[in-house]
Amino acid sequence: MIEYVPASPAHIGRIATAMGEWDRIECEAGGHSPKEALRLSLRSSSLAWTALVDRRPVAMWGVSAVNVLEGIGTPWMLGADEARKHPRAFYRGGMITVPAMLRCFPRLENHVAVGHKGAIRLLGRWGFEVGGTVMTKRGVDFIPFVMDASRCANPQH
Repeated sequence: MIEYVPASPAHIGRIATAMGEWDRIECEAGGHSPKEALRLSLRSSSLAWTALVDRRPVAMWGVSAVNVLEGIGTPWMLGADEARKHPRAFYRGGMITVPAMLRCFPRLENHVAVGHKGAIRLLGRWGFEVGGTVMTKRGVDFIPFVMDASRCANPQH
């Protein structure tokens, strides 16, 4: 069973230790260990959730302010390999939480590693536009993903 709860620093250790390969690569490209990336992301977030599978934290995600005046937020998600065993549950979780992010920030934007195919598929299913100019950080290629509430069919889902 999967449940979504408010993210807590207590969830970080378990997720960081079991972090999936592409999430770890993205953290390292940003200059952080998985644990540091989760701590920084959670600390800077306006909203954040943890997915629990049988009460064990397997993924954490949220949104951080980039530009409050312009209403731009950066969504993020990091998870353990175990989280990928539940794609439908994460799709449903995003269909609930992405609209909450859009209510705080009418524009969401970030980058995803080009090789992180599962994340790219999920972002597309949630309604993000994925693609554009490739940016390279520490040898890893990233592409942008964006969502604008004014172009979203139903930001209230």
